[in-house]
Amino acid sequence: MNKINKLNLVKDLGFVKTGVERFKGKKKYFSTSSVKEKLLREEGLFTFDEKPSRANRIVKKDDILQARMQNTNKALLINDDLHENLFSTGFFQLRPPKDKVLSKFIYYWLFSQEFNTQKDRLCSGSTQKAINDENLSKINLLVPSITLQQKIVAKLDKIFAEIDKAKDMAEANVKNAEALFQSYLNKIYDIKENLTKLKDCTKIKPPKSEIKILKGNTPVSFIPMESLGINNKFIISKQSKELEIVKGSYTYFKEDDILLAKITPCFENGKLGIANNLENGIGFGSSEYIVFRVNQNLDKEWLYYFLNRESFRRLGSKHMSGSVGHKRITKKFIEETLIPLIPIAHQKKLVRNIDNLILQSQRLKKASQNKISELFLLKNSILKQAFNGELVKAA
Repeated sequence: MNKINKLNLVKDLGFVKTGVERFKGKKKYFSTSSVKEKLLREEGLFTFDEKPSRANRIVKKDDILQARMQNTNKALLINDDLHENLFSTGFFQLRPPKDKVLSKFIYYWLFSQEFNTQKDRLCSGSTQKAINDENLSKINLLVPSITLQQKIVAKLDKIFAEIDKAKDMAEANVKNAEALFQSYLNKIYDIKENLTKLKDCTKIKPPKSEIKILKGNTPVSFIPMESLGINNKFIISKQSKELEIVKGSYTYFKEDDILLAKITPCFENGKLGIANNLENGIGFGSSEYIVFRVNQNLDKEWLYYFLNRESFRRLGSKHMSGSVGHKRITKKFIEETLIPLIPIAHQKKLVRNIDNLILQSQRLKKASQNKISELFLLKNSILKQAFNGELVKAA
């Protein structure tokens, strides 16, 4: 009969207290923000005297770290590459006794819903809630023999490798769908005839004098930067304000105008849309918008897709001015950019083709994202089996 031991996270699993002894040379430092999915990027190299105050942990191979913050699951199993590096006090640290428990067994447990539910429930704090040492000591783990742990870890390694492979394929499908769409857009707009500067086929930044006869209490739509979407053709207006409140410092636009974010990183992220269903046909929004109003020879959706190309954003990012963090696309670049001004009937036909491609791409993305969600649930289910004894019996 296999004996199951109840081990306390702090008392029995090699809980490492905060503190770093003086060291020579420089060490890499990793914060909780350094962990992004499968990526781990250091914050920098630091001597003992230069290190940030939170860089107060040094790890060893086979140590385990987990972020303390509520609703955050960032567990790390320290390998040779991370050995003897600095980590943030935003993690708690375990150095499991090898005669009692395998590091990887605990590592898998830290991803289980059982552990994360307990951790999140025990988090405290006024701003960012996190679990402290006292509350960590309230968490226990049921641990079978080392032999059974080895079998469970081997089974989890095998199952999770297959799940991760399927997840990678699903994520690749999402990226490929977007890449194919962008490739198609570039091919469509690779037309050398009737190239026309944007300033010659659109009115850029229409003047507020157009609405000078309107009363100050006229309700108009208000669209802040957070309401300007990415890959959403039409902007959904949810706010309304009186004209006299917004006409001073905000950007003016009308129904069917196209709004493009001009400041970094909103421009590079693709914040762009067509003003639609505005109150009284009028809207105001961020001073960081560029507003385009097409003439009779240019279809608004043809312009929208032209501006929504990744190649346009890459080129535009090379034509920015201003200080770091506040760079904006230059007026000259926008005005001088050339767009194929083919017959408007042809523009509309190609727009319909693009719309159809988007529908197909969205279906592929949705199917892939559903697959990713299913795989996440499958992992949780398998971890539950592992730590409630079912995989122990199976092993």
